[in-house]
Amino acid sequence: MKKLKLYIIVFTITTTLFAVNKMKGQSFDQIDKSPHDIAYFKNNEVSSPQIKVVYGRPEAKDEVIFGTQVPYGEVWETGSNEATEVKFYNDIMFGNKYVKAGTYVLYTIPNKNYWTIILSNNLDTYGSHFYNSKNDIAKIEVPAGEGEMIKNFSIAFLAKSYGSQMVLGWGKTRVKIPLYSEQSLITKL
Repeated sequence: MKKLKLYIIVFTITTTLFAVNKMKGQSFDQIDKSPHDIAYFKNNEVSSPQIKVVYGRPEAKDEVIFGTQVPYGEVWETGSNEATEVKFYNDIMFGNKYVKAGTYVLYTIPNKNYWTIILSNNLDTYGSHFYNSKNDIAKIEVPAGEGEMIKNFSIAFLAKSYGSQMVLGWGKTRVKIPLYSEQSLITKL
């Protein structure tokens, strides 16, 4: 009888531990407050992508973001969480700088009237904490403009006759980065 009671106790404890462990294994972390997104530039719906951007989409706390939520004059990861990564499938002119095909981190330095846009080869970094100018591949300045209010940081592309523009938008701020590749010219002819 004692042996049966011991067996029942061991069985009950084992079953309970197994059930608790199984339930714990199926729990999920809270949803990220700044989920990631992907933006592609393609010449048309069926063509292969020319550019791919993976970035975090933070939400605005107020209507004015730059100069408050994101300080002026400081390196920003251009989104949230992991640093924004840009993949160029072809060699490209990034503004007036030649950049080889590959994957880079996109950093920015926002200012009121213009932004400094930086491509770095320091991949797989969190935020701008590990930014080091020694890893810069290209650095250009572009004007900052305005548009309609956008609550979450967004990246999109505009097709242009010379290539495209990568548009960064958050709040009412818009920044357009000119991009040109021979591939985009060939597919437009």
